[in-house]
Amino acid sequence: MTPEERSWAGIFLSFQYPIDIPGVSISNFLKTALSCRRKAQGLPELTPSEFLALRKEKMALVQMKPEFLKRDVNVGFSGGEKKRGEIFQMAMLDPDLSILDETDSGLDVDALRIVADGVNRLHTPQKASIVITHYQRLLDYIVPDFVHILKDGRIIKTAGRELVAEIEEKGYEGF
Repeated sequence: MTPEERSWAGIFLSFQYPIDIPGVSISNFLKTALSCRRKAQGLPELTPSEFLALRKEKMALVQMKPEFLKRDVNVGFSGGEKKRGEIFQMAMLDPDLSILDETDSGLDVDALRIVADGVNRLHTPQKASIVITHYQRLLDYIVPDFVHILKDGRIIKTAGRELVAEIEEKGYEGF
């Protein structure tokens, strides 16, 4: 599927290393993406006041300041700002499935907590997230329903949260 087809289908992807998009403001990017997603769902476009209210609500979720919206997507952002920006995008687009690829990469402790809190607050029984990580620290904040170990593109072990402690003890080579 193309990126837009994935979005229309309700799939969101967060990148380990989000790219910069010079010349495209975060606000314009989200307004366009959300309008396209709603159109694909057969929903009307949000009015400007509805969009502003939603944007304000979701910005609070990731402790984002309003001046962030005037900046170009990821241009000049720190690692933490990029990751918070992606969780903000996820919140705005309200996907059915979110794939978060090493969303802890490049985060300091404070940004890690903010990002993890945003992911946790967006989790519902109707919304699934696949969180890809190599480190336990993210899973200290996001408690997974299931933990899978992949090797050569295949799931080789599945368990609950206790598998995280086993990985820490044995390392991946133990599997």
